[in-house]
Amino acid sequence: MRTQVGIVGAGPAGLTLGHLLAREGIESVVLESRSREYVEHRIRAGVLEQGSAQLLRDAGVGERMDREGMVHGGIYLQFGGERHHVPMRELTGAAILIYGQTEIVKDLIAARLQAGLPLLFEAEAVAVRGLESERPRVEFVHEGRREELECDVVAGCDGFHGVCRESIPRGALRSYVREYPFGWLGILARVAPSTDELVYAHSDRGFALLSLRSPQLSRYYLQVAHDEDVAEWPDERIWEELARRTALEGWTLAEGPILEKGVTGMRSFVCEPMQYGRLFLAGDAAHIVPPTGAKGLNLALRDVQVLAEALIAWYRRGDRSALERYSERCLRRVWRFEHFAWWMTTMLHLDPGGDEFDRRLQLAQLRHVTGSRAAATALAENYTGVVAV
Repeated sequence: MRTQVGIVGAGPAGLTLGHLLAREGIESVVLESRSREYVEHRIRAGVLEQGSAQLLRDAGVGERMDREGMVHGGIYLQFGGERHHVPMRELTGAAILIYGQTEIVKDLIAARLQAGLPLLFEAEAVAVRGLESERPRVEFVHEGRREELECDVVAGCDGFHGVCRESIPRGALRSYVREYPFGWLGILARVAPSTDELVYAHSDRGFALLSLRSPQLSRYYLQVAHDEDVAEWPDERIWEELARRTALEGWTLAEGPILEKGVTGMRSFVCEPMQYGRLFLAGDAAHIVPPTGAKGLNLALRDVQVLAEALIAWYRRGDRSALERYSERCLRRVWRFEHFAWWMTTMLHLDPGGDEFDRRLQLAQLRHVTGSRAAATALAENYTGVVAV
């Protein structure tokens, strides 16, 4: 097989890149190791920055998002038995859009297949070779046969455990990692949200997040141990703990059937550079952020926006300068939001090894953010993604 851009991974990053390139007449083949059913049903993030939503519109896949997504102009921070509103739109002029990553992927897949563009499911990439040549190759297994995709450029959008980053020679990358001693127990419940906007709750029992997916579905999270056994959390225990951590006088958390539950550990990770030869890494293949700041999906989309612009300049004008600066451009934004996600995480979660001094510092920071317009604006700029980078 031969194409211009070989894209490994059919998540939001890889699929969005393919659509941005297709609009400019640049060919691509997308390889995905999982089945279509698996990809379209795995539950992931659902908070889109204003710029991310516009990017999807520009890629031609924003119609259902605009019809079904929920625009939010703020978030709540809860601590000390009080719930404080951070009016992000008032502070920055920007808002967020709640629309599940699962739905984004469905829209992208449908659009790609309708356009007749190559997308192979259950095509597991096993090696990427010739990265320093003009014809890099992706070796993959599809329908029991080992095949090879030759291309001009490889886009590694295959996640943290994918083959692309591992194909870069040892010593060419430097990795930065921060592991956290806790994780999130997440649930998807068939119940109307109990709040009009997201609630980030700090409590003596640990962090909780009340999020939304649709007018009928709620996505909730509890801080647990990083290696927590989800079997130890029957539905009744989850609802009881959520109610305790988000308790507020005069307000009640509505319960409903839990459709999915799972535990996810938390880490910060960045590799530098995000490119090697003709291979360009994007999204989780290059960086991971704790989900507290709602930045993982948005960073991935920003990566491929930068990459698409660079590839278009190369193919249309023979200008390689943007490709050569891909890592530099992306990493400035990556590190800005690595810091923001770390800051949100450490401000809201209880450290198992911490003490009362740490808790008092957290409360002081929360009071400052909710009591100072300047501090609230800084949070809002980062959360909505409009901060200057």
